[in-house]
Amino acid sequence: MNMITNPILTGFNPDPSICRVGDDFYIATSTFDWFPGVQIHHSRDLVHWHLLTRPLTRVSQLNMKGNPDSCGVWAPNLTYKDGMFYLVYTDVKRFDGRWKDTHNYLVTATEIDGEWSDPIYLNSSGFDPSLFHDEDGRAWVPNLLVDHRKGKFFGGIVLQEYSYRERRLIGEVYYIFPGTGLGVTEGPVLFKRNGWYYLITAEGGTEYNHAVTLARSRQITGPYEVHPTNPVLTSAHNPDLYLQKAGHGSVVSTPNGRWYLTHLAGRPLTPRGRCTLGRETCLQEVVWHEDGWLYLKSGGYEPQVQIEAPDLPVCRWEALPERCDFEDETIPIDFQSLRVPMDETWVSLRKRSGFLSIKGRESLCSTHHQSMIARRQQDFNFTATTRLEFQPDTFQQMAGLAYYYNTRHFYYLFMSWEESLNSYVLNIFVNDDNRWSEPLPEYIRLEKGEVWLRATVQREKLNFSYSIDGDTWQEIGGTLDASIISDDYVCNKFEYKAAFTGAFIGMCCQDVSGRGKWAYFDSFEYKPLL
Repeated sequence: MNMITNPILTGFNPDPSICRVGDDFYIATSTFDWFPGVQIHHSRDLVHWHLLTRPLTRVSQLNMKGNPDSCGVWAPNLTYKDGMFYLVYTDVKRFDGRWKDTHNYLVTATEIDGEWSDPIYLNSSGFDPSLFHDEDGRAWVPNLLVDHRKGKFFGGIVLQEYSYRERRLIGEVYYIFPGTGLGVTEGPVLFKRNGWYYLITAEGGTEYNHAVTLARSRQITGPYEVHPTNPVLTSAHNPDLYLQKAGHGSVVSTPNGRWYLTHLAGRPLTPRGRCTLGRETCLQEVVWHEDGWLYLKSGGYEPQVQIEAPDLPVCRWEALPERCDFEDETIPIDFQSLRVPMDETWVSLRKRSGFLSIKGRESLCSTHHQSMIARRQQDFNFTATTRLEFQPDTFQQMAGLAYYYNTRHFYYLFMSWEESLNSYVLNIFVNDDNRWSEPLPEYIRLEKGEVWLRATVQREKLNFSYSIDGDTWQEIGGTLDASIISDDYVCNKFEYKAAFTGAFIGMCCQDVSGRGKWAYFDSFEYKPLL
């Protein structure tokens, strides 16, 4: 018996929206302030998945320069109708404070891994929009309503018709669902079966009370009755579950008639602790009962780590290589930049053959022009290694290896210049909610601007090391707390509620003098550890 092991998409891959076209399954997940926007994974058997594309590749589709941390792309929704893919998403411009600036858009493509259209503006009344294609040829967009009035915020779910012909929302805005007693109602997704309109919502908040709720109505505009054993899925009542924070779901049927619910979950380092891998994507099998409601096939409402896979032909994908020597014409797909696209003005594979060249721009605290190329942490234990060539001539020029959550929380092992020593030097910066520290008692002098850098993460422990020859390594800086690179630390310790991403590790360069010094990385290796 073939089994699905959760999570199916490891590392930061939240808010999954699943879509089937023939024998192909696609899952779209949120990318927040990382560019290109939206990750789309592909499978043919629901067991094996690979990252296929990121559709929002142009500033005309997604302009995030200046967006606050953890804003940008929230909760994409992927659907297909009559030869066309539709992707709906929110670009969040502000989330702290009473007002939330949340702009909702729609893009389309005839090929999922082809070029996607420029966006159609939908509305800004809230976030988490989705698109439902009804059997009568009409289309509808539900979204969370943000209510900025005193004592409010999650204002329920509203619905408006979308016109394919006019390429805009039309007609009355209907208030269709206030939510249940779980509260924090968001992530609405509609589907239809046997004359019933079903409304899936995420409730309870995105942390440890998260849940999937189901409601239904004979009319798309309501009223909606709630599932008799609501919630359909949650981890809230059992702190010992491996998969915590279960919520934010959507459903799909297989060609052989089985049904699955995709949802996000987190894997904490300790019970109800910190999730450095962020919110990940999982699958649960669901079944229809005689009462016309969906239930977990496993019974109850708790997510399972292993579930039975559908009886579909096995389709495996070639794994991405652990090491990249930057010999190809494109940067590997597992890398992203922050907020702005990668272009030849600041990152290049052609400037110096066999190297990833990165031009120093603003600091790691900038929300505008950061020069960082990074990938998700997808394992509790891993090493990330790079070889750097860099010739800084001022302390304002830095390049190296960053273990990064957001502009206020990161670790940075870097090379710079120290004029008092007349030497290249290594140093470590720690940014813990803009409380800065430097764990090295003194700079490490380098005879020339060439060095290997390594980060080793073993669950909550982070250690940096360096090498002059790539063979002999010296650990520096002591053991650091990797667990602060997590939603849970940022949200719970500092009450900074827009913290929804995950840990990244990558290469970066800064030149806060404005002179634009280039750094050259001739390899990068991400290696999982047992």
